[in-house]
Amino acid sequence: MTASAPASTLPCIAIAGPTASGKTNAALTLAAVLNQRGQTCEIISVDSALVYQGMDIGTAKPTPQEQAAVPHHLIDILDPLQSYSAAEFVQDAQRLVTEIRARGAIPLLVGGTMLYFKALLEGIDEMPAADPEVRARIDAQATELGWPAMHAELAKVDPETAARLAPADSQRIQRALEVWQVSGQPLSSFHQAKKRAESQGPAFDCTLFSLETEDRAWLHARIAQRFDAMLDNGFLAEVQALRARGDLHLDVPSMRCVGYRQVWEELDWQARKNAPQINMHLVREKGIAATRQLAKRQITWLRSMPQRRPIACDDPLASMKLVHAAMDVITKAQPAR
Repeated sequence: MTASAPASTLPCIAIAGPTASGKTNAALTLAAVLNQRGQTCEIISVDSALVYQGMDIGTAKPTPQEQAAVPHHLIDILDPLQSYSAAEFVQDAQRLVTEIRARGAIPLLVGGTMLYFKALLEGIDEMPAADPEVRARIDAQATELGWPAMHAELAKVDPETAARLAPADSQRIQRALEVWQVSGQPLSSFHQAKKRAESQGPAFDCTLFSLETEDRAWLHARIAQRFDAMLDNGFLAEVQALRARGDLHLDVPSMRCVGYRQVWEELDWQARKNAPQINMHLVREKGIAATRQLAKRQITWLRSMPQRRPIACDDPLASMKLVHAAMDVITKAQPAR
């Protein structure tokens, strides 16, 4: 295999998994093996937090050395005040895959934002974009009437969506009402259209490997170790620097990232109480608990993706097993010589 292989024969490999499952190590190991065999690759980050500049420690962003070893994309592309949607990711990822293949390299999609993976691999609903004015109007109504009343309003125009939402699920009720008011169509109609499109085949051709574990205790221990390492490496100071900018707050997407929100909330408490210092024990407890919840959601998302190829991430040989499986896919994709 050589870097001169036709772009049409170069496969796309994806590595997904919950936080702390070893995705970065597996990707870099695969990249090293490919390099030894004369084949280059480039990594496309599939992570909604890594897009932000100045958020390095709390996101476990690949180090400068790791990024220098293998070209990385979709890292540090936005200021934390900006937002980045799944639709934008799909557009960027599709463009990058084409460009990487044109350079004779193999695209590696690596990350844990499952919404991005599903949007890329299965297609994305062509729903209307968010409308700040409509959202503000819905929020004002909810403040006056309460979210259960808004849920009842949703049931009148979109009973299918209302039936699957809890009366207090403010975020999803707001979005469903927004879609109805902007487009005149119920949210459920867009989901039905997506299902019809899915029945016609995959939206994007990529082999998806999934790092998973049945041993939650193993993953929980990894999460705790990583969060402790973040604290030791200056995570608190990183969040303090972001707060000191003066233009960020908890309602922007970047500050809703796991870990950042929990540290920010404790700094808010410290400021309100004029406390001499932040309760680091509480920060640690809340940060680890939130990260565990994130990992649980990621695993649930993964298990809803039947095309994935699971690999036990708690196996000491997980990275090499993934490499062998990926190399098998890559070798079979190459034309006979």
